Amino acid sequence: MYVICGIDEAGKGSVLGPMVVAGVSAPDMDDFALTGVADSKVLSRKRREILYYEITEKFVTACTVISAKEIDSLRAEITMNDIVARAHADVIRKLPCDTAFVDACDVNAKRYGKTVSGYAGEGYSIVSEHKADVRFPVVSAASIVAKVTRDRCVEKLHEEFGNFGSGYPSDPYTIRFLETYIEECGVPPTCARSSWETTRRILDRLSQASLFDF
Repeated sequence: MYVICGIDEAGKGSVLGPMVVAGVSAPDMDDFALTGVADSKVLSRKRREILYYEITEKFVTACTVISAKEIDSLRAEITMNDIVARAHADVIRKLPCDTAFVDACDVNAKRYGKTVSGYAGEGYSIVSEHKADVRFPVVSAASIVAKVTRDRCVEKLHEEFGNFGSGYPSDPYTIRFLETYIEECGVPPTCARSSWETTRRILDRLSQASLFDF
């Protein structure tokens, strides 16, 4: 019987590509003791892939993929934390569980838990904590599923747009790609979050530069 689930996301802060929220259900936290799961950020890509197959074969998993376009649309109505909380709740409802462990995306973990609970509806106990992906193995497992799924989404976007790196603002390849694309096409690519400050700054800078070309 599945009693608990862990929920985590990948790509929340990226400027290019989707955000992926993943969940993993299990009868007990101890089920992950021998799996060797850990927060996806401290694992190599090869190790994540191996664990991804082990997790998805042994446990019940679910994902929600939110595109850049969807994020832009939702941000016109709700905050990014609400977008994540709603997606967390969506995945929780897809899984067999009574208690959901979530990685808090709000500075106030208790408040975030209440937000997720409000979106999820009755019947779930929400445990919301910072660094849940480090503290709870079931959330670590979810972080691996989310990261691998997003990596695969990004690979498909690379096939369409060319290699733009990780998609995060801290990645020089991502910024260079975004600047070049906007300079050549006049608009951001469809894989970009136009509502992101990073995108708006590049648009503003290139717009100002064009004024001095005359």
